[in-house]
Amino acid sequence: MSNDLEDISTGAVADDPNILESVFEEELLSKFEVYSYRNAAGILKSSFPEQFNNLVAALRKFSISKTMIRSPGGSKSEIAKYVDTLFDEGWQETRISADLHVKLLHAKQKTRILNEYTREGFLDGHRIDFVKGKVALDLEWNSKDQTYDRDLYAFAAFYEAGAIDLGIILTRGTSLDNSFFRSLGRVLKKDGSEGTDEVYKKYGASSTWMGKLLYRLDAGRNGGCPVLAFGITPNCVTDD
Repeated sequence: MSNDLEDISTGAVADDPNILESVFEEELLSKFEVYSYRNAAGILKSSFPEQFNNLVAALRKFSISKTMIRSPGGSKSEIAKYVDTLFDEGWQETRISADLHVKLLHAKQKTRILNEYTREGFLDGHRIDFVKGKVALDLEWNSKDQTYDRDLYAFAAFYEAGAIDLGIILTRGTSLDNSFFRSLGRVLKKDGSEGTDEVYKKYGASSTWMGKLLYRLDAGRNGGCPVLAFGITPNCVTDD
């Protein structure tokens, strides 16, 4: 992953960072890179105190090990499995499905229906890792960066349908860069022994990390949905 300025979006249209200091404690702001779009941080704290407290408790507890990072991938990484344990059963993986009922009315006789039809499956297949009430959260640790487009499109679809009021993304921060991953040496095999590939090769510039997410948020790919982004930093990583 390159940290050259031309390769990093810095949240050009994000909310004023000073707002975050009134929402989150200093401990969390030093542990994560945090960006808020469309006043997502303020909405979460003022309108959804239960979800806000759940999130803060999870982030306080959040700690991943170098061993977890070095472990082989699969259908679900060790880090994704760990994040599952941080949220209670009130947070459910959710898919939205909706049909669109269209009515064409006479311009002057508003009760007169000229035609009507239903577009089945108008919204279908959009999934979010965790939804509680009207708050959604996705984890992106090490996927192709195009996965962010899918996540933000899902947030927008849920939001436009009135199913959520804001989305949260937890992802790799900018400071978890090539230098950091090179320091971890080689990947581990499934039996825990050391493999032959270098860890840094697993985490390329075209995978999911904060710079790739901010680029999309600055471009408005979340539609009207407020989004809060947390980037995991080395301060979240232990030696165990």
